[in-house]
Amino acid sequence: MSRLLVRRPSPRLAEGELTHLERVPVDPALAQRQWEAYVDVYRSLGWDVIDIEPDDAHADGVFVEDTVVMFGDLALLTRPGADSRRGEIDTTRAALEKAGIGFAAIEAPGTLDGGDVLKVGRTVYVGQTLRTNPEGIRQMDALLAPRGWTVVPVEVTKVLHLKSGVTALPDGTVIGYPPLVDDPSIYPQFLAVPEEHGTAVVVLDEDTVLMSSDAPQSAQLFRDRGLTVIETPISEFEKLEGCVTCLSVRVRD
Repeated sequence: MSRLLVRRPSPRLAEGELTHLERVPVDPALAQRQWEAYVDVYRSLGWDVIDIEPDDAHADGVFVEDTVVMFGDLALLTRPGADSRRGEIDTTRAALEKAGIGFAAIEAPGTLDGGDVLKVGRTVYVGQTLRTNPEGIRQMDALLAPRGWTVVPVEVTKVLHLKSGVTALPDGTVIGYPPLVDDPSIYPQFLAVPEEHGTAVVVLDEDTVLMSSDAPQSAQLFRDRGLTVIETPISEFEKLEGCVTCLSVRVRD
């Protein structure tokens, strides 16, 4: 069974944190429709959707991946780098407890955003960013090394999170839009994509990925590699440095 942790957008979504983009108008009603369509993709494929309690006081609460990362059967509850997001953790913790998902947690003074964590096989690339600090990475390594994971810190200066610039295809090939990637040579296999919003995919299974509908050339590139590509519009979240990965946490049992 595959489960999906999500939280509906706050009406205050347009007030969310921004680091590398200029603020532009965000349509909350459109964002809600796009979020529902995103979740419906998973429902149509048989995923069990778990709704984290709405937390409308937190504008960025819809980006649930920043609050928890799955490593097999262990959930790592993060400690977001932005003070405005720390309050999101309580409801995420409650959702994990209700779903019976075991977890560990990053403690102060460590900070870690889930958007900085890219898993490729048993390697965990973790972005060193304004949101994730060396102490957060150290704590992650201490938790994961005994479980057989290798943590590789990656300097990130051009985008908000590591996964704002790179994600990975089912075969482990890391993909990214070169102007947004500090050093592609870090990754054993790297594939450049032609569009900014082509950098982010969610691996649904070994043959299928979900991505933004705003990168048709990248989608075709992936199809040419034999993948089934599902596209969904997420423009209102992209305006806030979001992407398809950060709108959910995938729990694969």
